[in-house]
Amino acid sequence: MSNMTVSLLITTYNWVAALEQVLLSVKEQTCLPKEVVVADDGSGQQTADLIASLQASFPTKLVHCWHEDKGFRAAAIRNKAIAEMTADYVVMIDGDMVLHPSFVQDHLCSASKGSFIQGSRVITSPAAADRLLSGQKSMHFLSSGISNRFNALRLPLLSSLVSACDESIHGTKTCNFSAWRSDLIDINGFDESYVGWGREDSDLVARLFHSGKHRLKLKLMANAYHLYHAENSRGSLSCNDTLLTNCIKEKTTWCVNGIDKHLENKELKSD
Repeated sequence: MSNMTVSLLITTYNWVAALEQVLLSVKEQTCLPKEVVVADDGSGQQTADLIASLQASFPTKLVHCWHEDKGFRAAAIRNKAIAEMTADYVVMIDGDMVLHPSFVQDHLCSASKGSFIQGSRVITSPAAADRLLSGQKSMHFLSSGISNRFNALRLPLLSSLVSACDESIHGTKTCNFSAWRSDLIDINGFDESYVGWGREDSDLVARLFHSGKHRLKLKLMANAYHLYHAENSRGSLSCNDTLLTNCIKEKTTWCVNGIDKHLENKELKSD
């Protein structure tokens, strides 16, 4: 495991101030990923300009992976980003998750073959989020304006006592998540039939379970602070719930509308 490489995937959409703070927290990591790929679900020019301004001085490879804005298509842009990656292991976060300096290291130390990791998040109030957006370097268990306060504790020596394998898709959040890239490809990545907010991450986890993989719910490590924002529209949730119900009922492992097309495009470009 000591020779394994890691890619960090950051999903974003038109929130430049948040993405900047997230990328600055990546620069402070005790263990830098081999590459950082920003999976951009159709943001405007400001996001491209921010990434371009950071690339020259960024301590590791920083890639901007973009597709046209056709509504919420997180599954599709994540697949496109994973197809571009070259590392063994993929850590995923959202572009509103400010990371503890040991975040990437904690995922790597906790990774094991045949399993994937579900991390936790600390929820920030509008005031606490504003402090982070203004450049406050760190938060901790006693910081004001946070909930899920237990998730702000980083206690590696106790982590194994409260972390546990879990076989339920309940609580799935790919805002703090990691898996072997080969395992993601084996199930054809995210199902791009999920359009609009919701359930594409639960579908991914269900298919990982169906393919025999196990989930570690990691506690007291891999800390991250979720910047407060208004909730996304739930307008597509009914359709997406139906897709997820069918996936679980049929014990699907492979999705038809997945990452394979992006991998094929990458191969064509390299020829």
